[in-house]
Amino acid sequence: MPLNSAAVARYRKGARPTLDRRLNLDITAERRLRNRYFLVFDMVGGCGVLVLSYVIRFEGFGWPPGHLRTLLRFLPIAVFLQIVTTFYAGLYRRLWRHAGIVEVERIAATVACIGLAVAGLGVWALPGLGLLAPRLPISVAIEYTLLIAVVIALPRLMVRVLARGHGRIRPGARRVVIAGAGSAGEAIAKELRANPDLRLIPVAFVDDDPAKHGLQLVGVPVVGPPGGLIDIRERFRADELIVAMPAASGSVIRRLMEEASAAGLRTRTIPSLFEILSGRVGLTSIRPIQIEDLLRREPVRIDLDRVGQLIEGETVLITGAGGSIGSEIARQVAALGPERLLVLGHGENSIFNIIQDLSDRHPQVSVVPIIADVRDARRIRQVFEQFRPGLVLHAAAHKHVPLMELNVADAVTNNVEGSRNVALAAAEFGTKRFVMISTDKAVSPTNVMGSTKRIAEQVVQGVAKDYGRNMISVRFGNVLGSRGSVVPTFLRQIEAGGPVTVTHPEMRRYFMTIPESVQLVLQAAVLSQGGEVFVLDMGEPVRIQQLAEDIIRLCGRELGKDIEIQYTGVRPGEKLYEEMFFGRERAEPTDHPKVLRALQAELPPGVTTAVEDLVEAAKAGRAEAELIERIQRLVPDYQPTASAHNITRPAKGTTPAPMP
Repeated sequence: MPLNSAAVARYRKGARPTLDRRLNLDITAERRLRNRYFLVFDMVGGCGVLVLSYVIRFEGFGWPPGHLRTLLRFLPIAVFLQIVTTFYAGLYRRLWRHAGIVEVERIAATVACIGLAVAGLGVWALPGLGLLAPRLPISVAIEYTLLIAVVIALPRLMVRVLARGHGRIRPGARRVVIAGAGSAGEAIAKELRANPDLRLIPVAFVDDDPAKHGLQLVGVPVVGPPGGLIDIRERFRADELIVAMPAASGSVIRRLMEEASAAGLRTRTIPSLFEILSGRVGLTSIRPIQIEDLLRREPVRIDLDRVGQLIEGETVLITGAGGSIGSEIARQVAALGPERLLVLGHGENSIFNIIQDLSDRHPQVSVVPIIADVRDARRIRQVFEQFRPGLVLHAAAHKHVPLMELNVADAVTNNVEGSRNVALAAAEFGTKRFVMISTDKAVSPTNVMGSTKRIAEQVVQGVAKDYGRNMISVRFGNVLGSRGSVVPTFLRQIEAGGPVTVTHPEMRRYFMTIPESVQLVLQAAVLSQGGEVFVLDMGEPVRIQQLAEDIIRLCGRELGKDIEIQYTGVRPGEKLYEEMFFGRERAEPTDHPKVLRALQAELPPGVTTAVEDLVEAAKAGRAEAELIERIQRLVPDYQPTASAHNITRPAKGTTPAPMP
């Protein structure tokens, strides 16, 4: 019998709802029982407090005539006011074992209301109506207010204290130093204390701010700067360092990791600001330090209002949606409420995976899977005619430099012809905005991949001009963690025992994380006017050797002892340094500090014909030497470092260097 979606959902949930209901019933029963105790204590305590206030006022039980009668008449009124005010303040509907500042503030406000009500009735209103004589002494009203605060607060806060004391230490608990005595560090310390099952005990803070040294935060001392971690470890018998600095730069994270490694401390961190703000994780989530943390830069902020206006209620097409970049684009676009999201790719498994992910994350979004190859012009035109997308994000491309050196024709047909097919269909069927993902390797290219992406930029620029459409290219560098990138390759080599292969000690690349690059692509779409190339600011380039060393340390291995670095030599098509602009391009700032606009020179005449001839030659199976010659006519800056025919394969038994 086939399962429908509702049945599948029930199957996935399993017995969890039943367990949750039982837990909720248990918690509710416990809360009701405990609140009954609070009610009884409040009533008895309220009576005793009023009597005690009179005893204090008259220094014993020798009261002036009439005051005993006043006490007996006013006592039920005072208790009634106390219970009603406490009830409406919600003090019988709280889990006091998790009490904090909010609950203390609520208690203080409740006591103030009770005190004002008692004083107003007992000192002025009832005596003024002749219902209470003699009146309640003012000193008794003040003493009653102070004492009733103790009656209300003491049992409730004791529950919080006892709950914290029950699980103070668990067997095998690790002693933790927290780097960062700010709000994030405070939240982490509270979380560790509130959840003893984590088996982590905060014993000290370290912070670069000398004004905090010698003070305490949530009962944990701030003992000094991170530079003294060796002494701090010995003094506090610490086992671990948690970096509670979500906005820290990569250089700060790297310094802390190195100092913790020297002190023999295991290092973990809390997520970056992007991870927290995206809702994927909470502030108190703790995870091992990842390579993204070491490359962390200033948090990227996009204009969500403008990007949301661009996407909300729109039909959005993403090509290459099964790839690393395309799938993250799909996730971020889906979160902004498009009317329909078209995910296009030629690999059915990758498209299946992304639609499953989107269905789980954003079930309200209509996701349409499209299996198609961008090289198939008729199929692409059919997709546009059927769905007429208002926004197209073109991420489909061949991207690996060494592979494209060996497969020139496929690089041309996919990167050039595919981009032309999508751009022309978008122009014909009225797409409002078109964004193509390009690369820094398109600048002064020395390889087939970069030169074909440069031609694709020219194609987009030409179509935008010919049809008067808002079409742009967005150029950025290596995307950290993308499929086939350098980090997964290094990790595989480390798991195999090494060596880690690097082409050259001075090889440098620009890096961005996948979410960061996608955010800036969406921002560039908002800033576009048509025909431009946008360049994303990726900070300083990173040495691949330094990246390899960092990953080796993150894996808990020692460079030179456990894992060696082996240099394999620069491969055909590679440059030591990447650039972001051509010499003749003029960069200007935009409204976003992380996005620059490269003003393009006019396309030379005959570009369209030359592109068509190149594509036809590639499809006809012409020699690679001829294809490279045709590419050079379109991209005069293209200087191939070696002929594809002369590329040598790696020797047997050696590991090729990864593709940065």
